[in-house]
This record gives sequence, structure tokens and C-alpha cells, in this order.
Amino acid sequence: MNYFFALGLSALTVTGWAQVTPASPASALATVDSLPPSRPATPAQMAPQAADQTAKKPVPDKSELKYNLNESGTHFFKVTLLNQSWFRFNQSNPGSTVVQDLANNTFDIGLRRTRIQAFGQISDRIFLYFQYGMNNFNYQNGFPSFNTNGTPSNRKVAAFFHDAVGEYLVFRNKDYLKIGSGLTVVNGLSRFSQPSVSTIMSMDLPVFAQATVDQTDEFSRKLSLYARGQVGPIDYRVVITDPFPIQTNGATPPALGTNANFALKGHHKQYQGFFMYQFLDKESHQTPGYMTGTYLGKKSIVNLEAGFITQQNAMWRREGNTGASTDTTYQNMNLWSVATFLDMPLNRRTGTAINAYLGYFHTDYGTNYLRFNGVMNPATGQATGTAPGGLGGTQGNAFPMFGTGSVVYSQLGYLMKQDLFGPATGTLMPYVQAQIANYQRISSTLGIYNVGVNYLIKGHNGKLSLDYQNRPYYQAAVDAANRLVPTGRAGQLTLQYQVFI
Repeated sequence: MNYFFALGLSALTVTGWAQVTPASPASALATVDSLPPSRPATPAQMAPQAADQTAKKPVPDKSELKYNLNESGTHFFKVTLLNQSWFRFNQSNPGSTVVQDLANNTFDIGLRRTRIQAFGQISDRIFLYFQYGMNNFNYQNGFPSFNTNGTPSNRKVAAFFHDAVGEYLVFRNKDYLKIGSGLTVVNGLSRFSQPSVSTIMSMDLPVFAQATVDQTDEFSRKLSLYARGQVGPIDYRVVITDPFPIQTNGATPPALGTNANFALKGHHKQYQGFFMYQFLDKESHQTPGYMTGTYLGKKSIVNLEAGFITQQNAMWRREGNTGASTDTTYQNMNLWSVATFLDMPLNRRTGTAINAYLGYFHTDYGTNYLRFNGVMNPATGQATGTAPGGLGGTQGNAFPMFGTGSVVYSQLGYLMKQDLFGPATGTLMPYVQAQIANYQRISSTLGIYNVGVNYLIKGHNGKLSLDYQNRPYYQAAVDAANRLVPTGRAGQLTLQYQVFI
């Protein structure tokens, strides 16, 4: 019975709504209910309407995942997420193979970087930082490595802790001195040795500046104790590092020979430093070590920069020819650089900006040291007898990235006006890069050239980058001085899609 009574009451209500004359704007408030009140609404009656109107106010966009630990927000904890997908066509170095088949060119899809950061200012003096993720994940990814010899290789093992750092601010509310320790990217040598990968100006980094990457470090991170800070226009960091032995990098160490390689015997600490004189704005100093690629015109940065890495007896080689009379010689690793960096707005009204870098790198890894490297290499091997100088890892897109000698690196980028294609459509940032190296073990100057463009959909939070790289490749035979001889050049075209929050 109650059910039919309620149904009848509902029908009367609907009929009442249907008979209401459409209200004019002046009487819109009265049409909220089907039966207008006979007297003005009381404050208590208006409260639900006010609450409803408040609830409908637009919520401002948020650009970060951040939880404040105090009311002022000076103590906080924050999480960031980054994904960089690559779609790439590559002209292979001669003799390259893909799963044992010769491949003149390749097309591959991969994840260049997938990262999670979690960090925060726990108190006025204590800062905590973690980074977890994986790199260079493409079809051949496996642990310990892709192989064809029947050894088990697991593609599901890739992610690891990149950073785990605790930091203490010595002078409250002043960046004069911060002392930190743990697994960290805080490095010497250059800004590109400790890059913020979400803010790279070009599609990718000059990886040669990560001088010991995956040799005596963990993807450029090291177990370190450091001091860093900003005093006036000077930004500094000094580091003592306990390097990993080469035997734990996941690859078979090169045999002892007449050319220097990382030593399999002995263990010495590594010392590093990096210094900047900042003529205009100061660079960001929050997260330990990481240096911004471009501020997209938000800051005016003009710096002089210098850095170094040194380690006693880090390298070894065999003196003389083969035979009982040969001696093992240890050599120090000494690397240093000087550079200038500019990143500043050109027209604040339109949002145009410029980014430029010019650096000289002295790289002494010992006599005739040379190492090929190919970023997320799309090839899996090298045909017998085609490896330049008998070196490993020369297939695919690899080139002599690290060596004893010198490197000049330069980049230039131009940020075009904001909303280039219309309101909220983003803008473009074309760029060029050049890496010019003279290594002891190569017969002529090596040149790596990149040209590309970023489509900044929403700044660094969403961007597409199209990059073309041109590199040399080398013949298997060496010249009379045991140096590699270039025989041609090859190209690589890559589209990257970055999403970051």
C-alpha cells in the first residue's frame, strides 16, 4: 500500500512540474522547486543552494602530485612519473645482425626511459630522494643480457633503484652547504653527467659525458658522500665515490692487452667536483645533483662551468709485446671539462627563448682506451670478422662514444613563440647538436651530428621530438698505427613521445 501511495505522490509531483510556466531570469531562483515558497527563503533554506553553487566552482588544474606535510607547504612529499617512448629507423653498421640474421637497417619500438621519482622536504633540514625505473627497454631486453648461447635470459628484469639519497641542510633556510650520501647522480665533469632527463633540450643527451656509465657505476649513479651548495653566484659540488668493480657490470671484461681498460685488480676511491659561476639567475637546487636541460624561457641563465673526475689506478694495460717479459701497468683516470651554458628568454611577451652550450672535454682513460656504445642498440650482434679492431658492441647504431683524447660538444636550440598554431596548441623548438672527438685510437676526427625539433604540446609535460643523427662507421682492419679507420656514414631517425607529471 505504501508503495502505491508513494508512486501516486511522485506522479502528482511530475504533473506539477509540467504545469509550471517557464520562469523569466528574474524569477529563476523560484523555479528550483516545483512549488514556489509563499515567503522569502530563510538563510537555513538557502544554505543547500549556496553549498551546491560552491561545489560547482571549477577546480584549478594541478601540474604535480604533491602532498604538503605542513600548512605552509615548506615540508612536502612529491611523486613524479616519466615515460619516453621511441619509434626508430636505423641504418645498421656493416655486419650487424638481428637475432643472427644480417640486417642492413632496422625499425624498433622501445622505452628509452621509464621513471618514478619520490622525494620531499621532510623537515627544515632533511631532504629525502628516491628514483626507480628502467632504461633502454626494447625487443631484445633481457637479464643478464640478450644472448644466443642457450644461457637463460629474462626480459622481465629491468627496473632498479637509480637513486636513494638522504641530504642534510647545514644552514637553515640557506643553500650554502648541503651534505648528502647514498646512491646518487651527483657527479663531477659536467652538467650532462647529471642531467634532468625530463627537461632535455634535444631529444637525447650527449651520453659521452656520463663518462663511466655502466662500467664502474650504475647507470651513471654512484655510492657517494658529497657536499654541494650555492654561495652567491657560485654553485659547487664535491664528491668522494666508492666505485663499483668492472666485474659487476653484467658484461665479460675485456682481456688485458696493450690498450687500456678498466682494471680487474685493485680498488681506489674516485674524487669528483663540479663548479658553476652564475652571472644571472641561479639554477634550481632542490633535487640532489640533477641539472635542468632547458627552463623554456622561465629563467635567464648564463654560466661558466668546470668539472673533473679522477681515480688512481682505475685502468690497466700490458706493456710491450706478448711474452714472458711483458709487464702490467696501471694508469690513473683523469677527466675534466670547461664549458659555457646559456638558457634565457628572447622575448618575454611572445615566449621565445634560446638555449646554447659549448664545452671542451679532456678524457684520459689511459693509453688508447676506446669503447663503442649504441643507445638502446637495435642490433643484437656482429658478423664474424666485421667488428672494427676486434672490439665488442660495435653493431647497430654504435660508434666510438668514449675514448682517450678530447671532445668538443655544442648544442643550440630556439624556442618559438607560445601558442604557435593557435590558443593552447603548444609550440616548436628546433635544435642542432655536434660532438667532435679526437681519440688516440681513431685515425681521424670523429663527428656525430644531430638535427631535430621538439613539439612542446604542454611544455616538458607532453612533447614529441623528431631527431636525425648522422654518425661514422669503421672497417674491421686497423691501420699501421693500430687505429680504426672510418669507411662511411650512417643515419638514424627517431620519434620520441614524452609524458611527464
